Amino acid sequence: MTDYERIAKALVYIQQHFKEQPTLEQVAEAIPLSPYHFQRLFKQWAGVSPKKFLQYLSLEHAKKILQENRSLAEAAFETGLSGSGRLHDLFVTVQGMTPGEFKNQGENLTIRYSLQNSQFGRFLVASTQKGICNLLFVDGDEKAAVQELRQLWQKAHLRQEVDAHQASIIRFFRRDFNTSEKINLHLKGTDFQLKVWEALLQIPEGRFASYGTIAHFIHAPSSQRAVGTAIGHNPVGYLIPCHRVIRSVGNIGGYRWGQTRKMAMIGWESARLQGATELELTGS
Repeated sequence: MTDYERIAKALVYIQQHFKEQPTLEQVAEAIPLSPYHFQRLFKQWAGVSPKKFLQYLSLEHAKKILQENRSLAEAAFETGLSGSGRLHDLFVTVQGMTPGEFKNQGENLTIRYSLQNSQFGRFLVASTQKGICNLLFVDGDEKAAVQELRQLWQKAHLRQEVDAHQASIIRFFRRDFNTSEKINLHLKGTDFQLKVWEALLQIPEGRFASYGTIAHFIHAPSSQRAVGTAIGHNPVGYLIPCHRVIRSVGNIGGYRWGQTRKMAMIGWESARLQGATELELTGS
């Protein structure tokens, strides 16, 4: 069992027993690990204690962040123009596929893919010559993930191979990424979907936006349902941060790769943001 799988198991247990306010010892037993080893594992992964981590997943925290976000643009500036606050929109660029590539399901395209590890579990990353086209988190059977990729690109030639685009993703998840680099995304989607996915890049790390906020940001305020559908079809997990979109009432809501993984991402980012803020305040 990987560290992420242990963390995910702990989050599921906490979520299922939140009314009883389980102790550290009870959560550790469910993993199972000793309380000492669980506390150390969690702190190494998240940077904060389990108790602090859960505060970032609370309804009160989510509502507070949503209220603070008067607009996506303002939120980007309020969280700072350097460091992790605007990480995504600074180094991720989006290029849509041509109408022919979109229509022909990848005919005449060679798509390279590989299976990799991250702090949020295993993932399959795929790329064309122009950039990353898919990042799919994997739970269980890796063959099923490859089959999903084949369904997405029925006429493309698939090759299991790491290229330069994928190498940058691997470095990114290892936190060995130079933000002067650019990660290029080469995406298959409608014009509306591409607008939504590009809007998601504007949500700063550790912040949230509602479906309605995204709809207003792309100047389609009556299209919240369509926005939700586009978010649900996000082809590139985490790099296009659809996990930062929650319901307007503060509920975390669903996620293409599981609500537990979404909770892990939200808490992990909030912990990193809090740690960066504390360093700035102390001048360290």
